[in-house]
Amino acid sequence: MQIRQIHPSDFAFISSVMDEWWGGRQVRHLLHRMFFDHFSGTGFAALEGEEIVGFLVGFQSQTRPEVGYIHFVGVSPAARGREIGRSLYRRFFAAARERGCSEVQAITSPGNAASIAFHRRMGFALLEGDGVEEGVPVVLDYSGPGQHRVRFSLPLAQAVF
Repeated sequence: MQIRQIHPSDFAFISSVMDEWWGGRQVRHLLHRMFFDHFSGTGFAALEGEEIVGFLVGFQSQTRPEVGYIHFVGVSPAARGREIGRSLYRRFFAAARERGCSEVQAITSPGNAASIAFHRRMGFALLEGDGVEEGVPVVLDYSGPGQHRVRFSLPLAQAVF
């Protein structure tokens, strides 16, 4: 497996498989081409041969430059269980550290138990919210009305590279 920076030309393929990779959930609208055009230095694609089997889109916060933010990560269902997600996160950790970040943050939906477990295994702490759903703290309406999110934080000094 090779990990490289994302390219604007990757957007067409990645956006075409997102809903399928999320088991039919409609998520394609959450990822915009601007991430591929303007944040390729902190976005990565995992390839097996010439095929993209995973991706991570993240960026350094402009408001809080000490924070790297992971916006979206996906791994092909056929490629899961091969440490692709972990490898993409580690690559992002290194890029964030190079840019002077001391912390990485991410979010997920409260019903996404696999994502919550993954983040916990990676060392992320659950951040407090203003509610609880599915037994985890959430920020109510984080992504709009009824769109509660679990927030995570990991100090890069604790990250495993």
